[in-house]
Amino acid sequence: MGRTTLEDMERNPLGWRIQDVETVCSFHDAKCVPPRGGGSHYKISKPGKVEILTVPFKRPIKPIYIRKLVAFLRD
Repeated sequence: MGRTTLEDMERNPLGWRIQDVETVCSFHDAKCVPPRGGGSHYKISKPGKVEILTVPFKRPIKPIYIRKLVAFLRD
């Protein structure tokens, strides 16, 4: 499911939820940490990468964040 979801996200970045982001991150060995202490963004990290991607959990997630996620996981 994770690989198909990433490809689906790339083709159509509209209408995704944070649960979808968690699923695709898990499939691609990325860590998806929920917000703590009143925050509103999930933090996504991947072994071997210095950068941390932040994604808001508002529904639906804006396409720009999905595009950034796809690029982050593909690199």
